[in-house]
Amino acid sequence: MRSENEPVGQKPRSFIEEARRAQIVASAIEVIAESGFAQASLARIAKHAGISKGVISYHFAGKDELMVEVVERTYGTIAEHVAAKMEGVVTATELLRTHILAVAEHMRGHRSQLKALGEIFYNFRTADGRPRYGIKANEDVYLALERIYLFGQESGEFRDFDTRVMAITHSSAIDNMFAYWVTTPDHDLDAHARQLADLFERACRK
Repeated sequence: MRSENEPVGQKPRSFIEEARRAQIVASAIEVIAESGFAQASLARIAKHAGISKGVISYHFAGKDELMVEVVERTYGTIAEHVAAKMEGVVTATELLRTHILAVAEHMRGHRSQLKALGEIFYNFRTADGRPRYGIKANEDVYLALERIYLFGQESGEFRDFDTRVMAITHSSAIDNMFAYWVTTPDHDLDAHARQLADLFERACRK
């Protein structure tokens, strides 16, 4: 996804600008995770980052734009990690397992990101009061997962089923795995991911 704060035709940001934006996003994540969405004011985020509120305003038009950047950057780092793990994997079964295990592996070291995303998804609203990130925001995820399932069916590894239903179920299972782990820190995330991968593998196998 391209940031909404980078209009077409705008000159590329400098290294320093990108570093400052990354610093602001990192502080926003920590503040949201610690204090909640409602309490995550630009002033509090600036204080956490050790900068003035004006610096945030220079890089972001407001809190809404910053929240979009938090979501886009977080999903971007997840996608990069998963893509790297999938490189060289040739079978649909292994792609399926790798996706689930790689997402869990990445997020195990980023609990604050998960908490912040949960706060944003639940509380961030559009001007007319609707959730900014509703079910339609998951379309790219569903399409990516469907490609794995379609590949498995075409290669003969997977049985016949509705790939959209499976993609939605797959995404929801991962979301709920993380939601449970965030609220239950002692839960074994890696074991949960392995059993989830086993479950989907058995559900798809011919």
